[in-house]
Amino acid sequence: MSAGGSAGREAARIRRTARRGVWGHVSAWAGLNPEAARADAVAARWELGAEAEKETARRLRPLRLYGWRIRHDLRLTGRRFNLDHVLVSPCGTAVVVADTKRWPVGRTVTAGPGRLWLVGKGMVEDRTKQAGDAARYASLVSAAVGVPVWPLLIVHGSHVQGRHLEVDTVSGRVQVVGVDQAVRVLRAAPAGWSWSRARQTAGRVDEVLRPYR
Repeated sequence: MSAGGSAGREAARIRRTARRGVWGHVSAWAGLNPEAARADAVAARWELGAEAEKETARRLRPLRLYGWRIRHDLRLTGRRFNLDHVLVSPCGTAVVVADTKRWPVGRTVTAGPGRLWLVGKGMVEDRTKQAGDAARYASLVSAAVGVPVWPLLIVHGSHVQGRHLEVDTVSGRVQVVGVDQAVRVLRAAPAGWSWSRARQTAGRVDEVLRPYR
């Protein structure tokens, strides 16, 4: 599947649901459908998320030249959560589950003991849940695939303090990077190259992770 596909489809579904029937379309066009206006605002956020996922995919693409195998927009069989990007390392001994986050421009992502924060413009927001979710999803994928899985948050918009953070959540440790640092951090991670082992691990990934519908 292509990156951002499920987010784009959700945006279309939200807009379509608010415009059921001829009157729904006409009233939305005339500006007389407040439900459609609210739906459009929600759909716009989904569309921005989809664009961020596509940009992440574009940034990650050069990793293929270094032996990485990359998949997008997947789900674990029997589970409902979406995996934005799944990468098999060149050595085949590990997998990365990366989650694209589009957070507001002008904010800074920072970490404290067991917490992930988004700060700036007089606001402090706790984003630890998103990090914890990423760690939990990675743990479930690891159990299914049979190799270690590293959770990674790739942030668009907001600045990541120090360019690269680690946060320990109750579900495990999560790496957090800005989108411009993702390739650098991933290239520094694996050791060695095993085409056969990477192919085997990628095959296992394709068995247990299916396109998100």
